[in-house]
Amino acid sequence: MKNGPLSLLFNTLVTIFILAPLVIVCLVAFTPQDVLSIPTTSFSLRWFKAVFNESGFIAAFQTSLWVAFASASISAALALPAAFAIARGQFRFRHVVNGLFLSPLMIPSLVMGVALLRLFAMLGVRGSLLWLILGHVIIVTPYVIRLVLGSLVGFDKSIEHAAESLGAGKWTVFRRITFPLIMPGIFGGWILAFINSFDELTMSVFLTSPTTITLPVKMYMYATESINPMLSAVSALIIVLTAVTMFVLDRVYGLDKILIGKQ
Repeated sequence: MKNGPLSLLFNTLVTIFILAPLVIVCLVAFTPQDVLSIPTTSFSLRWFKAVFNESGFIAAFQTSLWVAFASASISAALALPAAFAIARGQFRFRHVVNGLFLSPLMIPSLVMGVALLRLFAMLGVRGSLLWLILGHVIIVTPYVIRLVLGSLVGFDKSIEHAAESLGAGKWTVFRRITFPLIMPGIFGGWILAFINSFDELTMSVFLTSPTTITLPVKMYMYATESINPMLSAVSALIIVLTAVTMFVLDRVYGLDKILIGKQ
């Protein structure tokens, strides 16, 4: 029954439901017309050329890449010692610390954006790329911590004990044994942090400035001014770039190891 016709039909319908909007967006990107429509007689690269000729989108894409890379890297650096303290620490308020690090997941991005906007205004640092990255670090760090914690919880400590019994120091054990074995969890958390940072819109609207506009904010601003297939072309490029990246990661590392933190 579990693999029967009804199960196959249900899975097929769910897959179509998920993929249909992506396919439609990609098709609309190839329309030669000035309005959002699926091309029926001819296909055109007109709107893709328009994207590359629009300096605002290129600059916003570069800003998003830099912010996502920096925030994901900082989050990984913070999450590693935090996850070790939570997973292996014996201090009294360990669960409180764990809840504190995961609390950004429970706060709506709108509330977080307003709060950070108020804080940065009080500090006089509005419009700074550094503080925009800091805001992203706050909301993506929980993803890295969860995956690193998953790697540490399933970690076989007997391997470390065996190395220590042979005379290896704690730093050597961490560098040669522990760190390589939990690397899939760290890298998987970094990937999730990068994706969430790159895609963040609600909070970024409050923290960006004319010189630090990210791609989602740029697309949102463009959509409020005019609706034409250029946004579909940008979306199609992002979809293709994401698909290619996932394919490369799957071929090189294996997505099951990256996203599950499998050792």
